[in-house]
Amino acid sequence: MTPRAQGWIVAAASLAADQASKNWLLYGQHFRELGPAARIDVTSFFDLVMVWNRGVSYGMFQAGSMAGIVFLTLFSLAAVAALSWWLRSADRRFLALGLGLVIGGAIGNVIDRVIYGAVADFFHFHAFGHDWYVFNVADAAITVGVVALLLDAFVRPETKNEAKSSGSR
Repeated sequence: MTPRAQGWIVAAASLAADQASKNWLLYGQHFRELGPAARIDVTSFFDLVMVWNRGVSYGMFQAGSMAGIVFLTLFSLAAVAALSWWLRSADRRFLALGLGLVIGGAIGNVIDRVIYGAVADFFHFHAFGHDWYVFNVADAAITVGVVALLLDAFVRPETKNEAKSSGSR
C-alpha cells in the first residue's frame, strides 16, 4: 500500500473516531442528562467536560459572530485543500500519516463548526496543580499529525543519505 493510501486511510479513521466520540458524548445519556455545564469525573487526573470552543486551538481567535464562524470554516477548508494536495504527492509513510491525521482532525472540527457554530471539546486532563486545555479527538489527531510532520521534516531518510554522500566527497 502506498504512503498516500495510508494517509487517506488515517484521515478517514481519525475523522470517524472524532465524529463517533462526539456523537456518543453529545447524544448519549452522558451530557444530555447533566446539562450544558456537565462534568463527569473519570479519574483523579481526567474528566469529561462539555465545552463549546468558538475559536481554534487553545481557544484562540474566538469567533463570536457568523462572519467569524464562516471565516474559520473557510480557513480550515483551505488548509484541508492544501494539505490534501500535499498528500497527493507524499512518498514517505511518516509524512503521509501526519498529513492524514491533520486532514481528518481538521475536517472533524469543520463539521462541528458547520453544524453547531462551535467545536465540541470534552477531554480535560489535570494533575499536580496544572490544568490542560479541553480538547477532542480531532484536536489530538491534529497535534500528533503536526508532530509527525515536524519529525518527518527533521529526520528524513534522504537527508541522512545526502549527508553521507556529501561527506564522502
